[in-house]
Amino acid sequence: MKILLIEDEPKVAAFIKKGLEEQSYDVDQAYDGTFGVKMALQHEYDLILLDVILPHINGLDVCREIRKHNNTVAILMLTALGSTDDKITGLDAGADDYLTKPFEFKELLARIRALTRRGTDSNSGEKLSIADLELDVAKKTVTRGGKPINLTAREFALLYYLLRNQGKVVSRVDITEQVWETSFDTGSNVIDVYINFLRKKIDKGYENRLIHTLVGMGYVLKEQEQ
Repeated sequence: MKILLIEDEPKVAAFIKKGLEEQSYDVDQAYDGTFGVKMALQHEYDLILLDVILPHINGLDVCREIRKHNNTVAILMLTALGSTDDKITGLDAGADDYLTKPFEFKELLARIRALTRRGTDSNSGEKLSIADLELDVAKKTVTRGGKPINLTAREFALLYYLLRNQGKVVSRVDITEQVWETSFDTGSNVIDVYINFLRKKIDKGYENRLIHTLVGMGYVLKEQEQ
């Protein structure tokens, strides 16, 4: 698997690169935002590890620029800015996940595995659907009414999980454990943010809403009752 690491601190970058290469990952490296964007757009990567505080172009703007051209590569932000608001800002810029420094290397590996797997360990030829919404696991595509919908890696994993459990109420804890393979602060609204991202992409403009909130319980993917 090919990874692009965009990190300006030499010691941190060297530590991450060495650790990933020992796990048999192929790692390219950029030390500033400008070169990071250039590499991200000129080469194909499975995952981008992106620091937020970078020379020339900050990580948030790097992420936004990459997302203008590539909506499928997984992006994991690495930063010392760890408040919930900081995380939401990063996710809103197009990141799939957010890991706060300092972190244990095994946690970084777990996040990488979860992101690149996209929550789809099952049959690669699997297709899931509800109403006129269809997700193709092998092609990593989503359509509604035949129209393509561009999702980030994390949005794709979340929709996949909801489709696999359609008609069932899933809690925020269920989602963090099964999609993020981790846990958030109980006060965090990261899950709500991602549900809203999905709603804007698959429900906005459609009379038949598919994602429903059950207050105090969680979410359910189902056809809207007439």
